[in-house]
Amino acid sequence: MIVIENVSKRYGSFQVLEDCTTTIRRGEVVVICGRSGSGKSTLIKCINGLEPVDAGRIEVGGQDISAPSADLTALRSRIGMVFQNFELFPHLTIMQNLTLAQRKVLRRPADAAEDKALALLRRVGLTVQADKYPSQLSGGQQQRVAIARALAMDPIAMLFDEPTSALDPEMITEVLDVMVELARDGMTMLCVTHEMGFARQVAHRVIFMDEGRIVEDCSTHEFFATPRGERAQSFLAKILQHREPV
Repeated sequence: MIVIENVSKRYGSFQVLEDCTTTIRRGEVVVICGRSGSGKSTLIKCINGLEPVDAGRIEVGGQDISAPSADLTALRSRIGMVFQNFELFPHLTIMQNLTLAQRKVLRRPADAAEDKALALLRRVGLTVQADKYPSQLSGGQQQRVAIARALAMDPIAMLFDEPTSALDPEMITEVLDVMVELARDGMTMLCVTHEMGFARQVAHRVIFMDEGRIVEDCSTHEFFATPRGERAQSFLAKILQHREPV
């Protein structure tokens, strides 16, 4: 589903990604973790074409998105992206947030777009919020709307960039519950997160990044049982002191 080959990227003189290579299979759930500034979010943004790569190749669903001729608009209509700060349109109702891209990008008729939106709001437990504006919802509710909006585009894969980092602790579980359900339904998912309970529960693999490199890429069991590198061991020891499993 997603192929990353020798991807590198700089911001000026700063090397944010260096020679990153991995493959995400269809239906696989992969968690990316690491210290702040290790390149996690940049890598996931490169997969969605939000950041161009300086070297290497990224292929999504058979399409080389790093090629100059890549249709990034078409790509983003097939890859759902959920950010840490929701990115909902504040001047639109929840229903309008969910139907706008369906109508404009997918050319879906208004009634079909509304039916799809209602079904997804029902799935994330927010049907009664359809006519409200984002500011009238809690952070956890807004993030569930953001997930529903991404799903409305019928994505072949979902990318999550620290989706719970901006939430109060009591709101994290309601968002993770939706993500767990997606994983169990077989959605291909790549998640930048420090929620190790979520990783233990549903991830097939864990990728650990440090200083722009992928330094660990192994099964979830292997990562938690015997992380091979000293940096991964140190990271895991510190983060598990403060975070309980989901």
